[in-house]
Amino acid sequence: MSTEVLERPELKDADTGPEMFHYVRKEKIAESAVMGTFVVALCGETFPVTKAAKPGSPVCPKCKEIYDSYRS
Repeated sequence: MSTEVLERPELKDADTGPEMFHYVRKEKIAESAVMGTFVVALCGETFPVTKAAKPGSPVCPKCKEIYDSYRS
């Protein structure tokens, strides 16, 4: 029997840079947050809604470009 201590390596999430928020259909946000369903952003990315963007949060450049083209 051994009394050797084995250390567990510390695992870190990959650094994906600053978190970006995406534009999605407003009526799908609550459904996704409650039910865990996936939403499709204007840029095409799909994901479940887990956080609400705060004013000044970074926005996906592709989503912003598409959203701005709709407003023109």
